[in-house]
Amino acid sequence: MRRDDMTTLQYVTGPSEHCRHITLIDPASQSPDVAAQRVMVALDCGTSMIFVGGSTDTPDAIVHATCEAIQEVLELRVFAASQNPECDEEDSKIPVVLFPGGAHALSPAADAITFMMLMNSTSRKFLVGEQVRGAPHLHNFAVEALPTGYVVCAPGGKVGEVGQAELIQADDVELINAYARCGQMFGFKLLYLEAGSGADSQVSPALIESAKQVEGLTLLVGGGIRTGAQAKIAAQAGADWIVTGTLTEDAADLAELRSRLSEVIDAL
Repeated sequence: MRRDDMTTLQYVTGPSEHCRHITLIDPASQSPDVAAQRVMVALDCGTSMIFVGGSTDTPDAIVHATCEAIQEVLELRVFAASQNPECDEEDSKIPVVLFPGGAHALSPAADAITFMMLMNSTSRKFLVGEQVRGAPHLHNFAVEALPTGYVVCAPGGKVGEVGQAELIQADDVELINAYARCGQMFGFKLLYLEAGSGADSQVSPALIESAKQVEGLTLLVGGGIRTGAQAKIAAQAGADWIVTGTLTEDAADLAELRSRLSEVIDAL
């Protein structure tokens, strides 16, 4: 559910006093109802956006059901806030954004999509192939596209393997700057630096600092961030948004999820 007074792109790229947090929900990792419950906890903790996606083989029916369930609970929360004079209903209006593994994982129930080029892939499929397949559907759905350059950094994990990425190493500071500059020239508005889902290390702060030197790009950083200290490292290096996913999936229950997310978000 996006705010009425701005597009999702304006919301994502707009100024903020601090680095903001994105909760990534993988539809393959839980039922739509559980996903909705986790989103409510994340919202309580201060998350500012929901990504839906991640797995490469999740069918669109599951993705769609998950988006619908999340949108329903957000609408209920906004309504409840509107009935309470001490609450600001705008605080519950956060966008639900597709973060797809391919053109098969789309939904008209999303507010927007990270329309991505996996810039350091060696496969046409992830450079432009899946995007060409998905574009007509997104047009028909009227889902807002967020032009995004996606760069996989070491260790890369499953996304690096499946995406056939030439991984950016921790000391490739000039190379990541060149990728950022290239994304700027393509007209991308977002640049996402990804270490891989469940990675044992996060994106090097030196890479974040180098990419941040290129103006006009909103910087998203994800992969390997599990603690408040790690989130703070990425934020201080220049990340505009921090993305966590495994943190949510691995939580034993909602109480543990609340504790984990609060630590990370409070650090920002």
